[in-house]
Amino acid sequence: MNILDTIIARKQVEVAEAKALVSVAKLEAMPLFAQPTLSLQQFLLDESKTGIIAEYKRKSPSKGIINDRSLVTDVTKGYSDLGASAISVLTDADFFGGSLSHLQAASQVVSVPLLRKEFVIDEYQILEAKAYGASVILLIAACLSPQRVQQLAGFANRLGLEVLLEIHNHDELAHICDEISCVGVNNRNLKTFEVDIQTSLQLVTAILAHQKIPIAESGISNTDTIVTLRNAGFKGFLIGENFMKQADPTIAFAEFVADLKSKYA
Repeated sequence: MNILDTIIARKQVEVAEAKALVSVAKLEAMPLFAQPTLSLQQFLLDESKTGIIAEYKRKSPSKGIINDRSLVTDVTKGYSDLGASAISVLTDADFFGGSLSHLQAASQVVSVPLLRKEFVIDEYQILEAKAYGASVILLIAACLSPQRVQQLAGFANRLGLEVLLEIHNHDELAHICDEISCVGVNNRNLKTFEVDIQTSLQLVTAILAHQKIPIAESGISNTDTIVTLRNAGFKGFLIGENFMKQADPTIAFAEFVADLKSKYA
C-alpha cells in the first residue's frame, strides 16, 4: 500500500467519525456557510496579482515537520496582504498537521479565495469546506474516478464553490469535466514523492485545449521557474513548502514576490 492509499483509507474512517459528531444541519447553520465565496478564476486572471496560491502547510509525509511555529493567521494574512492570488490551507490532521480550525481562522483575516487542501472523497467534506470558509475545494484525480469527480464537483458548484482538479499524468486528463474551473498539475508524484516540473510543461497544452485555467503545483522554489511556467501558459502557481520552511514565511513570500515583480518590470 502506497502513501496515497494509506491516506485514503484513513480518510474513510475520519469522514465517518465526523458525520457521527456533526450533522449536516449543524454545518449548514454555521455562520460562514452563508458567506459569499470568492472566485479563484477571477483572482488568477487578475493581472495586478501574482498568480501565486500560497499554502499554509505544517508538515508532510515526505518531509515531516516543516513549520509548527508560525501561526496560521499571521502567515495567511501576510500572504493575502502581499499579493497572493489565493491561499491554500491544509486541513488533514494525521499526515499534514492541518485542521478545519486553521481554515476557519484564515477566513477571518484574508481577502482572497481560500482553498481547502484535503483528500476529498465524500460530499460531507465539501459541506465542511463551505462551513469553515473555503471558496474552493481540491479534487485529486488519483483517488477518484472521472464519474466521482463530476459528482463531487457538481455538488460543490451547487454550494457556490469552485473546484480545482489535481492531475499527475495524461491519463488523468479524462477526469476534466464542465464542473471543473481549474486544473492543477502536481509535479510531485503522490506515490513516490519525486518532483519534476516537466510534468506541468507536458500537460499544459491539453489543459488549455479543455479551456481550463492551468495551475502548476509543487517543486516551485524560485521565480525563474514561474517565468518558465507562465510563458508556457500557466496562470496559477501553488507554493507551500518553499515559504513555510523559512523562519518567517511572510518575509520569505515578500522577498519572492519582489523578485518575481523585478523580472516583469
